Amino acid sequence: MKLALGPLLYYWPRDTVLDFYKSVAATAVDIVYLGETVCSRRRELRLADWLSIAARLRDAGKEVVLSTQVLIESGADVATLHKIVDQSVQGGFMVEANDMGAVHCLEGKAPFVAGPHLNIYNLPTLQWLAALGIARWVMPLEMGREDLALMQHGRPVGLQTEVFVYGRMPLAFSARCFTARHRNLPKDDCRSGCLDHPDGLMLRTREKEGFLVLNGTQTQSARVYQLLPEIAALRALGVDVVRVSPQAEHTPEILGVFHAVITGETQAACAQEVLQAWMPDQACNGYWYGKPGLEHVAHGEDAMALADLP
Repeated sequence: MKLALGPLLYYWPRDTVLDFYKSVAATAVDIVYLGETVCSRRRELRLADWLSIAARLRDAGKEVVLSTQVLIESGADVATLHKIVDQSVQGGFMVEANDMGAVHCLEGKAPFVAGPHLNIYNLPTLQWLAALGIARWVMPLEMGREDLALMQHGRPVGLQTEVFVYGRMPLAFSARCFTARHRNLPKDDCRSGCLDHPDGLMLRTREKEGFLVLNGTQTQSARVYQLLPEIAALRALGVDVVRVSPQAEHTPEILGVFHAVITGETQAACAQEVLQAWMPDQACNGYWYGKPGLEHVAHGEDAMALADLP
């Protein structure tokens, strides 16, 4: 089982991003996803910068994947998509397709990753995409272990499976920028307000409980999806890669904890206590158990055994 770091979902200053990936290069992570997936107005780094970071990470022994934007809204976005595909393929980097436009750009050019936002919920869809050239697919965040077991049972031979195991869940994307609206600014004159919120902007209920996180055009969960205790179950299901999503602080340490559990250096129960101190909010794992996403089911509390799954 390999460990992956997902694309950076937040908007950070250029120097912060460069320093962040320098620290990532020194970790035990196997795969690193790079690029802007949320908003085309985030321009601290250009494609040339992402490709430069990719080259340095590859020199450090990492597999690098360039991720495409999830919501394509303009001709400029389409042009950027084509540049990402063309320059990544020329540079020998795999691409994560996050919308069907990217899939069609990549079809026939090179193997690619089907991102979580392609919404692959059944075997016919997975088999169709495999015929188009995907080498790996990322399970949608709302999918539970029972459905994953069915997908694993019938997935095409040689196709890898990746599962999101840590981070605030990216739940939805919109043409409207919620961060700009919060500041009473139009989207086209947002003044880069997302830079002020390195882990997104918390939206609370009237009872002051964290409900959602606003991240520009993206809406995230307030709670942190966390499947560290499920690493053994994921391995039993034949999962090839587990994905950690970056956060503003302690990402290298979090990667270290997951690596220690994956390699058997640390027991998940012990690592869980360490990880808790670095989480920006409460944990949740409801989707994994087929429950509402914000719920948290203690490991072993659910009665269904993995041996009973198909």
